[in-house]
Amino acid sequence: MDGLDLIIFDCDGVLVDSEIIAAEVEAKLLTEAGYPIQAGELAERFAGLTWKDILLAVEREASIPLQASLLDRSEKLLDDKLAKSVKSIEGVAAALARIDLPRCICSNSSSHRLDAMLKRTRLISYFEPNIFSAKSLGEGRTKPKPDIFLHAAEAMKADPARTIVIEDSVHGIHGASSAGMRVIGFTGASHSYPAHASKLMEAGAQTVIARMSELPATVAALATWQEAI
Repeated sequence: MDGLDLIIFDCDGVLVDSEIIAAEVEAKLLTEAGYPIQAGELAERFAGLTWKDILLAVEREASIPLQASLLDRSEKLLDDKLAKSVKSIEGVAAALARIDLPRCICSNSSSHRLDAMLKRTRLISYFEPNIFSAKSLGEGRTKPKPDIFLHAAEAMKADPARTIVIEDSVHGIHGASSAGMRVIGFTGASHSYPAHASKLMEAGAQTVIARMSELPATVAALATWQEAI
């Protein structure tokens, strides 16, 4: 596709159906700590943020001191649950096979979790070695900061203006947009909610799809548009 240099995929909620699993684990921990919340509400409000950022947001909102041990406890519980039950998003492998562009992953998840999820779902071969974790960049550089997207573009020798990002969260879209990239919103994972598509469009997505089968044609249309400008 002559109009584009690179396509970047978020992982959680775009390639693998992990956001709802994370929301269930984290909602249970927050409820036990004195902040009652359902998994669906947590996914809607905090999708795309790291667990540390979620804890900081809850502390600011509710003035509840949350134990630092919740950080490590969540990581262990979630790693165990994802290792046993995470699945790929329906149709994602077929969509990847139809898109003839350099590709990579930009995620807020840790490198070891990305490796485990992508191996379990047999998607790692589509991206290896171009799998980038924002946590590896250092403290304070996770989405919604644009840092991981700019890092990936530099590593892949791509022009941000000729890069497309697939994101399922408002925070991810803010980061990609701040990096000067165009975004396709995705609402096909299990954590999606009625206003999901509207929120992604309001955050800056150029368009939103609900099925991975729509992705190749959507990317082709954006490539054609890029060629025309």
